[in-house]
Amino acid sequence: MQQFREVAKLILDKSQHRPKLGIILGTGLGALASDVKDSVVIPYNTLPNWPTSTVKGHAGKLVVGNLEGQPTLVMQGRAHYYEGYSMDAVGFPVRVMKMLGIDTLFVTNAAGGINPEFEAGDVMLISDHINLIGMSGLSPLRGPNISEFGPRFTDMMNAYDPELRNMAFEIGSSYGYGVHQGVYAGLAGPNLESPVEYRMLKIIGADAVGMSTVAEVIAARHSGINVLGISGITNKANLDGTSYTTLAEVLEVGKVVGPKILRIILSVVRQMQ
Repeated sequence: MQQFREVAKLILDKSQHRPKLGIILGTGLGALASDVKDSVVIPYNTLPNWPTSTVKGHAGKLVVGNLEGQPTLVMQGRAHYYEGYSMDAVGFPVRVMKMLGIDTLFVTNAAGGINPEFEAGDVMLISDHINLIGMSGLSPLRGPNISEFGPRFTDMMNAYDPELRNMAFEIGSSYGYGVHQGVYAGLAGPNLESPVEYRMLKIIGADAVGMSTVAEVIAARHSGINVLGISGITNKANLDGTSYTTLAEVLEVGKVVGPKILRIILSVVRQMQ
């Protein structure tokens, strides 16, 4: 527990705000941080044990301040398992959030759309996930349970808060966005999926796929933190093997879907008051 308390104290010492809301911004979504008022910026590499982002589109900074009247901690970028971090490390920031007193977490990501009704530039509100990484034994909860955070066996029923999800869906729909609710499949990466893997994911019920988010959500639910998950659909999955996906394309579509996600988040935060 000491390592989590130490980092939480460092953050509180640098900011006059005690955040209640945490937001993790995925690939190409870091612009929300500019809406945080009266903020202090803390680079990840100044915080002990905090995993540093190495992927393009992840700034690697904490922004702590006031977002629409809500004391908020924003993560501009995250760590991924494929970067060489353990699942413990991936979940570390969420546990620090719990020590700070955060009780609600918004997680965002860029994802490939598997559902044929999805188009690049759409928004998917995560209703559930398929933890394919965890099925191979990789979990942020592996090892001795830290009971100060939560129970040994964490129930993942309604891992994504239905009330927040429905609120976000109504908001996105009112703006005329292509907004959906669906299942997110979490894989390890960094390679993209093969056409056969995409087809398998479709069969088992996935609507979108990505390489993040699930470990953070598990750590959050273990700690009793409510979660809203939002995926920006940056490409349509290549189920027939006729096209390729590049990071440049993902980032380009992120410029379109990013503002939609940020507008939804700001509206949800206002309604949470």
